[in-house]
Amino acid sequence: MRIRATVAAVSGALALSALAVPAAQAGDRAVPSLDKPTAAEVFGLGAEAPRAAARVAVEEPVISKVVINGGKDIVLGTTASKTINVSVTASHPAGIVDGYIDLWHGSDVETDVDGWVMPNEEVANCTSSSATTATCKMTITIVPGADLYMNALAGTWHVSAGVLAGDETSVAYTDYYSTARIQRLSKVTVNAAPEPVKKGKTITVTGKLSRANWETGTYKGYTGQSVKLQFRKKTSSTYTTVKTIKSNSTGELKTTATASVDGYWRYSFAGTSTTPTVTAAGDFVDVQ
Repeated sequence: MRIRATVAAVSGALALSALAVPAAQAGDRAVPSLDKPTAAEVFGLGAEAPRAAARVAVEEPVISKVVINGGKDIVLGTTASKTINVSVTASHPAGIVDGYIDLWHGSDVETDVDGWVMPNEEVANCTSSSATTATCKMTITIVPGADLYMNALAGTWHVSAGVLAGDETSVAYTDYYSTARIQRLSKVTVNAAPEPVKKGKTITVTGKLSRANWETGTYKGYTGQSVKLQFRKKTSSTYTTVKTIKSNSTGELKTTATASVDGYWRYSFAGTSTTPTVTAAGDFVDVQ
């Protein structure tokens, strides 16, 4: 019998107790206690089984593919949770009957884990493509302010992946199968003025680049970032970059340009490892 649900319950209790009792702080949020399960715990192979439980198996399953969130970065704002799809494909002569994937943040799974999210399901939904190969699907729900209790958790996370063969003894498991990115949702605004404006006159284009702050549950200005000012004519469907500016100490954007023809102005941010790309909807300026 799998004990994944028990692991989840214990981890949840630890997180709740950490929130109730003063601990190391990230902003005004407590850091939860994190203790990742071993392969034996994940698949219920008994407390005596080592983390590398597959070493005692006659033949270890072979993991051929792991997909996290359809291969896309995972982006979260300040309050709404997000449930992502994950899957692991593997093969073994006895087939595959269960799979496991979790995401964790830190430098070492034994000594330095400061973030961890695990599957919602106690047992994965495995679909066989042959007598030996199956793809096991699960979901993972991530909650900003709880799972993502500090902004330093934005960026690269490790992916743990494991499978249990049809003999219910042979296991493949690694805490370092691949990586995935969890990012802080970004926003950008734009306003071009005056409207309307005479041809050849100067317009001022303002806006703000901000991103989710998981520690405060609000959006804060993203400072010192390069942002492109772009324009497209009313008769065109293509934007071109006019200039690149940097957001100021509060994330504000401001620059000027010459109005020559009717069209749309916008700001576009290329993104970073911790923050996704974002582009404002164009603001139309009537040139007379």
